[in-house]
Amino acid sequence: MRWPEGLDGLCYGGDYNPEQWPEEVWHEDVALMREAGVTLVTVGVFSWASLEPAPGRLTFDRLDRVLGLLDAGGVRVALATPTASPPPWFGLAHPDALPVSADGTRLTHGSRDTYCVCAPAYQEASARIVRALAERYRDHPALAMWHVHNEYGTWCHCDHAAAAFRAWLRARHGSLDALNDAWTTAFWGQGYGAWEEVMPPRATQYLPNPSQALDFRRFLSDATLGHFRAQKAILRELTPGVPVTTNLAYGDWVPVNPWEWAGEVDLIAVDHYPPDREHAAEHVAFAADLARGWAGGRPWLLMEQAAGIVYTGPRMLPKRPGEIALHSVQHVARGSRGAMFFQWRASRGGSELWHGGMVPHAGPGGRVFREIRDLGRLLPRLAEVPGEARVVAGVAILWDPECWWALSAPAFPSSEVSYLEEVRQAHRVLWRGGVTTDFARPSGDLSAYRAVLVPSLYLISDADAGNLAAYVERGGTLVVSFFSGVADEHARVRLGGYPGALRDLLGIRVEEFLPLDAPAPILLDFALDDALDVAVPDSAAVAVASGTGTGSGADGRTGGGRGLVEGTLWSERVEALGATVLARYERGVLDGLPAVTRHRHGAGQAFYLSTHLDDAAYATVLSRTGALPSSDVLAGGDAEPGAGGLAGGGALVPAGLELVWRGEEGAGWLFALNHTAAEQTVTVSGTDLVTGLPTGGALRLAPGGFAVIRAHVAGATAGPARRSGDEASRSATA
Repeated sequence: MRWPEGLDGLCYGGDYNPEQWPEEVWHEDVALMREAGVTLVTVGVFSWASLEPAPGRLTFDRLDRVLGLLDAGGVRVALATPTASPPPWFGLAHPDALPVSADGTRLTHGSRDTYCVCAPAYQEASARIVRALAERYRDHPALAMWHVHNEYGTWCHCDHAAAAFRAWLRARHGSLDALNDAWTTAFWGQGYGAWEEVMPPRATQYLPNPSQALDFRRFLSDATLGHFRAQKAILRELTPGVPVTTNLAYGDWVPVNPWEWAGEVDLIAVDHYPPDREHAAEHVAFAADLARGWAGGRPWLLMEQAAGIVYTGPRMLPKRPGEIALHSVQHVARGSRGAMFFQWRASRGGSELWHGGMVPHAGPGGRVFREIRDLGRLLPRLAEVPGEARVVAGVAILWDPECWWALSAPAFPSSEVSYLEEVRQAHRVLWRGGVTTDFARPSGDLSAYRAVLVPSLYLISDADAGNLAAYVERGGTLVVSFFSGVADEHARVRLGGYPGALRDLLGIRVEEFLPLDAPAPILLDFALDDALDVAVPDSAAVAVASGTGTGSGADGRTGGGRGLVEGTLWSERVEALGATVLARYERGVLDGLPAVTRHRHGAGQAFYLSTHLDDAAYATVLSRTGALPSSDVLAGGDAEPGAGGLAGGGALVPAGLELVWRGEEGAGWLFALNHTAAEQTVTVSGTDLVTGLPTGGALRLAPGGFAVIRAHVAGATAGPARRSGDEASRSATA
């Protein structure tokens, strides 16, 4: 990882678009940036039309003055290449380079992203403007980093894309025979006899070929990565010491596989906008953990978030007082080396004029800018947490965007099954249970985790299935959810019974899928706990005194050994072939048949859930696998903390009290964030970086409050946090 030049602490700032404002505003901007503690701004993301107002006519004078002002003000610059938004003249000069939708409509200029990444004219124009920027500013003292493009993700189905797709398919499959086999083109007589016959998945009469659609998304990811690499090569040639990155967007519209991009960028940078306010903290943790996973556990950077208003969904979501800092610190807790925003000054016009800014429409005199200024004063105090201080997590969730893409095709047994929701649920339940989680790819090294969750991994290669089996054989715990292991990497169903590649590992065979119209009663029976050999985390030491009892609570955790729950969305006719049955369907066509199973494999164990459970029931199952602390096991403990909660085992804390430990054995930093509406108390000794005050044992967090504790605990393997309800100290707030 290469970090921005001249930035030793945390990055703080956002997108700065001075071309939207008269020059006198620039001086005010720099003065306000100094007041707010801004250290880095991204400049020029959408500036191509102002830099090159006509073909070949470059005008850098305004950008020269802007960069000079920023440098004089002590603000470093992530200089953007403006290739995400070609000027209007480009589309007129090169109409063949404008994108074409799947239905054959040629899109026109009028928005951003009006280009085909495969069009030669666009590739050449991109290279020219990038080289011109690099040649002019290669030695500029403000230059800290290159920000290539913006949120790669534009689709195109034009003839340029078709030709590039064919070349990609030749390289991937080698021959037409192999392609026809991978795509099962014998069905509906789709067999290709010449490469020229192969097209992108354009609009067609009925159902498209799912393997073709999957390969096209893979191709788009590689094609856009090729565009990034071409720009990086120019920038590396002219500015070899300056790091290069791009801001990865997140959403089902994005045909980018970040796992494949991670090795190409000098640091992972992401944008994140929570889709709803009620669960914003859960979404922030989810996105931050994904980014850390893509970064391979290294530091990463939150490149964009919203300041006052989250511009998403059917209505805009104003951030509540304190949430600007709370969400920013939450990202830092999970590995971000800063907090950046889109954008510095809210626009007075244009398509996103209602998107919040660090300086809102009302100006710097209101709440939003006060919170921006206060955050700028806080972040330097948190910079002592080094980037290499790892986020401690003992549980991983598998994340495969190609599986997400495959399940987005039509004509599945149930259109209500969502890969993203299954992954979100796994993360949400662990987050609410106090477990810090990593994301891993199916081919990755899983040896560091005591448990790995596999939510609806429909698509899996033989090699990845072997990797999961090896993990369990060496002693790991695998928790596999329904509709996993069903298809190979070409989206072809594996024969012989589901879950295909995972049958032997799970010790089961599924004959048929039965999507549910109505909930199905399921009897969970964990009476034989001893037989489960669950390695209960040592986090019994960090239990809440009130955490006893059975049944499910508001925090999603459950206890007890036996009870009825309901499966929804999905069910399966499961035959146990060596697996132990832990839950059975009650009544209906599956009456008495297995719903949840456990199977020994080598030194480990693999669980299978054949239906979708609600959060409380899912938490019950996870607690019995050892992935999640169990409320009846973790009741009332008050010993010194051990390896459990902050090594990813989870502390039994109220849902919404987030504890993240960064560091190594015996020493590190505890990030404690209170997302609840009630005061919470954490028992920890050390120094709070937020206030600079020592904590004598009990730390009280007001609603929306947070603390970052430098702590040293002799003999602790993972961290010092525990919850106590009757010790008094002080309140820590944003």
